[in-house]
Amino acid sequence: MLGHHARTASAVLVALLATAVTTAATAAPAPTAPPAPDLRADVNQDGRVDLTGDTDEPGEDRWRPGRGAVFLPNLDDDARRCRATAADLDRVDPAVDERLAACHDAADERVNGERDARDLAPLRVRPMRVADDAAGHLGVSPAQAPYVRLFVRRGGELIALKGELTARELRAGIELAVEGRDVVRDPRRWNGEVDIVLTVRQGGAAASDRVRMRVAPVLVQHDLQRAESVFAAAPGPGSGIVPGWIGARYRPSEWKPFADSLRRAAERAGLPRDKLTFTPGTAQWWRDIWRQDTVEPGTVSMPAPGGVHRMRMLLRAPVVWPASELGPSTLSRSARLLFRELRGPDVGVVQQFTRARPANVDDLQNFAGNFESVPPYPGHPQGRIVYGASADRAPDPSFVRMLAAQGQQAPIAVDTSWLLVGHTDETVHVVRADNARGWTLMVSDPRLATRLLREASARGGGGRLLFEGTTAEDRPTVDAVLGDAAFLAGNERAARHVDAQVDTLLREIGLSERELVRVPVLYAWGRFDPSIPRERAVAYSPGLANGLSLSARDYAAPDPHGPMVGREDLFRTATERALRRQGVRVSWVENFKWAHLAGGEVHCATNALRDTSGGTPWWRP
Repeated sequence: MLGHHARTASAVLVALLATAVTTAATAAPAPTAPPAPDLRADVNQDGRVDLTGDTDEPGEDRWRPGRGAVFLPNLDDDARRCRATAADLDRVDPAVDERLAACHDAADERVNGERDARDLAPLRVRPMRVADDAAGHLGVSPAQAPYVRLFVRRGGELIALKGELTARELRAGIELAVEGRDVVRDPRRWNGEVDIVLTVRQGGAAASDRVRMRVAPVLVQHDLQRAESVFAAAPGPGSGIVPGWIGARYRPSEWKPFADSLRRAAERAGLPRDKLTFTPGTAQWWRDIWRQDTVEPGTVSMPAPGGVHRMRMLLRAPVVWPASELGPSTLSRSARLLFRELRGPDVGVVQQFTRARPANVDDLQNFAGNFESVPPYPGHPQGRIVYGASADRAPDPSFVRMLAAQGQQAPIAVDTSWLLVGHTDETVHVVRADNARGWTLMVSDPRLATRLLREASARGGGGRLLFEGTTAEDRPTVDAVLGDAAFLAGNERAARHVDAQVDTLLREIGLSERELVRVPVLYAWGRFDPSIPRERAVAYSPGLANGLSLSARDYAAPDPHGPMVGREDLFRTATERALRRQGVRVSWVENFKWAHLAGGEVHCATNALRDTSGGTPWWRP
């Protein structure tokens, strides 16, 4: 009996083992998870992606100053495939502005030549030991997808990444590149960061790696940076007569003294002759001479092998012209010259404006002459933007929001609403200084101007003329000005407004009153346009702070044509002495008829692209 039971138990055990073996043989094998993928970017900001060490690994999934990968908004036109025709410049059609702004290197899925390839940020996947069924996916979230494009090198070329990364590619290692498709415009929509995620799937299991990158902000240039090129207007086709502010009109004969004196100033400052250009507008009546007002130049930059790679980014002024008998509302058409004359390799144009605006938006304050900047100082390593605004007159809020959204040059608003044009460049200008920070502000000073007139009268110069030798219809004597109580009261009123601007700037940037450079400027008040609800001021004598810095030590100023006492122009002499103490020399530009009588000066009628290579890179702590 025992033997029988033993044989039976043995048979059962054999049967159970056989069933277990059969079950094990037919069950699916356990999933084989892929090895951890390794996605790498230039996290340590040396311009390269480290594949052999771990310098680019720690902290790759978050961004902070000094640690985090950067990419450029690729809005230039390296292959010069974007065209702006003469017809584009003249057409009264908002679709033209949209089309011109929409054409740039990031608008297509191609790498437009080797130069365009240098505008892309590198990204790498380290080789992996994966099975044949492995595949990888590289992407960003749907919310971030409109702002970035990914490229992969296949067949020796960078092509837009679509579909999956193959097992063969994962084994060999993958070269990728990142292209920014826009700048930050509104942080409520996009804050400039993207999370790029690599997911590898194999045998039903998956593993991921993530890198956070940040788009380069636009940094507005400042006036202490040397001008690499300067551009101004020239008489255009047609009659050669151009309408301007306050009824002024221009003829070629009035342009020549301006152009000749500006050339001499540029030559004295060492600017190569071919870097000063005079560009005509087009034949339409809307052509204007205000090159400063069309654009505020800036740059974007990222780390590159051996240094920094930069791209100019030109911020088009958000000036909207209302609909008229000529056609619908459009952006100011004179700024379309940016697309024809300046956009190209390593030069992009950004267009940001709002059609539905608050009632206090004044397009005079949307001109780029109202947007200036101060250089770096403690606490603000990239400097700050300065613009004019008040409760009843303000620029386009979306444009100001875009400037602030760059996160590097916190804007300062000063009240320029008392000025007819209302631009910050009318009353203040950055100049170098022999102080601790190396710069200060030149400020328009009506009180200094009236004091100089009193001194001239006391020296026997009361009969001398202001604006002698110019085409001005009003050329009063010194004593006539001093005898006009209303005019003097208006200048004291202007001085108080300048005081308020200065108070704001000194509080924000930490300069002291004694560090300021004051220059003599007289103001006149009036209702210069029936649409203006109250009196506003214009510079009666040329605004000496409204000039062009060609370098930190060379300043092209509007000739003031002040009263001559002895052999000296009192306004010239006071300006030269004040700037000489700061190591700045003055070159005088004849702009009385070309710009001053139309409500602007040298700065308004010119613009410069500056050397932005100095200073601390924005990504450093």
